[in-house]
Amino acid sequence: MCNSTNGHVGVDVPDAAAESRRPGPALIEDLISANHILFDQGVVDAFGHVSVRHDMQPDRFFLARNMAPGNVTASDIIEFTLDGDPVDANGRKVYLERFIHSEIYREFPDVQAIVHSHSHSIVPLSVVKNIPLRAIFHMAGFIGECAPVFEIRDVAGPGTDLLISDNRLGRALAQCFHASDIVLMRGHGSTVVGQSLRQVVYRAVYAEINARYQIEATKLGEVTYLTAAEAKSCVANVEAQSHRPWDLWKAQARERRT
Repeated sequence: MCNSTNGHVGVDVPDAAAESRRPGPALIEDLISANHILFDQGVVDAFGHVSVRHDMQPDRFFLARNMAPGNVTASDIIEFTLDGDPVDANGRKVYLERFIHSEIYREFPDVQAIVHSHSHSIVPLSVVKNIPLRAIFHMAGFIGECAPVFEIRDVAGPGTDLLISDNRLGRALAQCFHASDIVLMRGHGSTVVGQSLRQVVYRAVYAEINARYQIEATKLGEVTYLTAAEAKSCVANVEAQSHRPWDLWKAQARERRT
């Protein structure tokens, strides 16, 4: 299922009959910024999505309605249960692949934010069996020695559309995160987890940059990758500065929207 070798369709789903608590005032604003940053940095285009766990109700999470991330506003954010059921969609179409988010949040209580994307340099590495995604520089220590690849054929056979369109597929994908904070999805893209929106956006951006560097470096000759110990040290020390790129990227995305 997982080895080392998006919701494209909007669907109408009835709201769950569940009470809801208001999130902290900055949470939704940061989720909107995350959508805009990921688009501005070329990680997502018209497709892909980012979510955040509810800060006042950990069995819920927030995700935009089915739409292009670069256009997300506060009115587009929907609350979901860990079954992937919307609480307040009110007729708005939701992402088919919301189960990526719901099942990872269910499996890992410490995960606070998730990005799913089809970034351009990641996809080739999801299909080449002898060249896995590996950490090539200090900004990408979270990749570790080798990012696993989720093979949907192992779960659902050879005739799927590659989308994580139900809880069963979401649960299968979630199992890959027991050994990694990033999982490639064969012929599809990747999913990244983090302890905050700032961290997960940082990771999604630098995963794409690392993949680009890795592909270029392999054309030049033998590549020296980070060791497991180096990767761990980089996560501890470099990611502590994730607010720096977040502030810069947020300002750039805001400027381009005005």
